[in-house]
Amino acid sequence: MFLKKTMERNPKLIDEVIKLHQNGEISPDSFIVDLDNLRKNAKIILDKANNYDIDLYYMLKQLGHNPYIGKILTELGYSGAVSVDFRETEVLMNNNLPISNVGHLVQIPDYQIEEVLKYGVKYVTIYSMEKLRLINELAKKLGIVQNIMIRLTDDSDFIYPGQTAGFSLEELEELSKISKKELKNICISGVTSFPCYLYDENIGDIVSTPNLETVFRGKEILEGLGHKINAIDTPSTTCSRTLDLMKEDGSNIGEPGHGLTGTTPLHAYKNLEEIPCVIYLSEISHNFDGKAYAFGGGHYRRSRLKNALVVDKKDNREVFNIFAPEATNIDYHFSFDRKLDVGSSVLMAFRFQIFVCRSDVVLIEGIEKGNTKIVGIYDSLGRIKKRG
Repeated sequence: MFLKKTMERNPKLIDEVIKLHQNGEISPDSFIVDLDNLRKNAKIILDKANNYDIDLYYMLKQLGHNPYIGKILTELGYSGAVSVDFRETEVLMNNNLPISNVGHLVQIPDYQIEEVLKYGVKYVTIYSMEKLRLINELAKKLGIVQNIMIRLTDDSDFIYPGQTAGFSLEELEELSKISKKELKNICISGVTSFPCYLYDENIGDIVSTPNLETVFRGKEILEGLGHKINAIDTPSTTCSRTLDLMKEDGSNIGEPGHGLTGTTPLHAYKNLEEIPCVIYLSEISHNFDGKAYAFGGGHYRRSRLKNALVVDKKDNREVFNIFAPEATNIDYHFSFDRKLDVGSSVLMAFRFQIFVCRSDVVLIEGIEKGNTKIVGIYDSLGRIKKRG
């Protein structure tokens, strides 16, 4: 999906990955992240957000919950992370990284709530009354008042399968009544939904979804019930382009994830300010019945994988169509419709979610100065395997 743009806009990354692979320094089934350009992308987004008075909670799940990148973003001035699930929360806390929002797509399990509240998070997003009551009980035990963000939903909204949850607008009056009467250690001060923005292929741009309207309607209802709503969190595809829309719409919190690596769907078609800076590396494993097969492990079902750059040991380079296995099968291999030299490097750039894969994450820096080095190699859940 992003191979052409990466070859055009970040050719040094391509060259360095080939060199590192053919020197035996990195293995197939690895995502290689160019930290030089990630820093540049992150600063571009942050500078524009600051100019618009929009706060940014960075998202790391697509980069394998990587704590080293979290530290880079914190040093740049990002206020904290948004944790997609409780596994990521563990990584963030274990690495002493600030957390701005937790519980949005996946609620905090009961056993973890007290630990999270002790650690300190700006907002806890909830979408069930049971969870809200428990947060209040534990916040009371700890002697704190916890800011709460309400995940909202309406019949017209778009929700991905596996993410169905939220308080309907009709439930907000009852929620408000209970919280004011019984729950003194929580403060309802934010609203959110997902996804509020998506890339529209027909328009060729990022557009708002019905979820965005639901967020603002929910804000209006809650404020009418006496709640001061400070946080309007409208995530998905947060990048320099989305920030323009958010400013117009009145949102004040974004969650850059793929924007940091120049890999939102819009980046596949337009030269935005952010530069694509992630490559997936494989290797030709074998040929069988007239077809070549490359090692798998990093495929994501919504990757929109189309082609791969194959580089043999003589540095002959050619782009071929490549095929992922059906979603019902394990991605042991990717396939080509022809034979290719075993051991050749295979480079791909597709939509990725590393935390659901079994891949390595290889962080490199120094490309811009011509002095590339491996900073570290991590697994897909943010655990260090090898330091640079």
